[in-house]
Amino acid sequence: MKLKTTKPTIGFIGAGNMGLPMVKNLIKKGYQVKVYDINPKITKKLEKDNIISVNNLRAVANNNFIISILPDTQNVENVFNADTGINSYLKPGTVVVDMSTISSSSAIEIGKKLQKEQIEFLDAPVSGGVKGALNANLSIMVGGKKETYKKSLNVLNSLGRNIIYAGKLGMGQVFKMCNQIMVGSHIQAMCEAYALCKSKGGDLKLLRETLMGGSANSWIIENLGDDVIDKKEHPGFRIDLQLKDLKLASEAAFESGVPLPGLSLVLALFLETKAHNEGKNGNQSLFKTYDRMSNQ
Repeated sequence: MKLKTTKPTIGFIGAGNMGLPMVKNLIKKGYQVKVYDINPKITKKLEKDNIISVNNLRAVANNNFIISILPDTQNVENVFNADTGINSYLKPGTVVVDMSTISSSSAIEIGKKLQKEQIEFLDAPVSGGVKGALNANLSIMVGGKKETYKKSLNVLNSLGRNIIYAGKLGMGQVFKMCNQIMVGSHIQAMCEAYALCKSKGGDLKLLRETLMGGSANSWIIENLGDDVIDKKEHPGFRIDLQLKDLKLASEAAFESGVPLPGLSLVLALFLETKAHNEGKNGNQSLFKTYDRMSNQ
């Protein structure tokens, strides 16, 4: 007779555009989830959806797994510290999985502090945007101890389909930085190609179909190519967040003494877009920079 295994309980921190659909997918898979978010508007939304919400970090701490997905490094550092955050409430043996995109050095520091208290830690940033979060189709890049990674796989498989063990603590963030360099560069290349075609009177819809049929095809042109043509600025992944990620990659490159001129160019182009108050638009809105530069 096969014994029924009990699913671990999960404390979830951060129920924004990415976090909320991830919470819902965990619940669909049968996990009991308690959610904390600092934003009272989000808390009301959770209650409306009959999701268990708590009003402080201490109430989140008493779970087998803690998952966090927050906007930036500072937010994560505020949560995972002993003075104002959750650290002093966590019990030995708890597994903490931070799915935010933050600096790799910060992830390493947080992980080391937790490990001293016998708390396991993984840095596990994600790629795939809100659509991937909704469909439980995220790519998840995991850094930390392999034993902890294996212990967390069932939970992670409820959130994504491409779960990669990237290596030691902090390496999940390094993989995510590399991902974002290529995402930004692909958007830039697509906008540049469209700008040239448009200047010559070409059919952008036909161009997109042509590019998708050859070696220039990418996730970006398949999923954002029409948005650029139709000048849709809706935020799937905001320019502000793209800039934050590219800045992290640039800082990591500087730390390692690695020149990345392509990254510098893409970062400057996205900064131009932000300078025109377009930071809350989707990152495909880089096309507006090219519209300005080419007077189109």
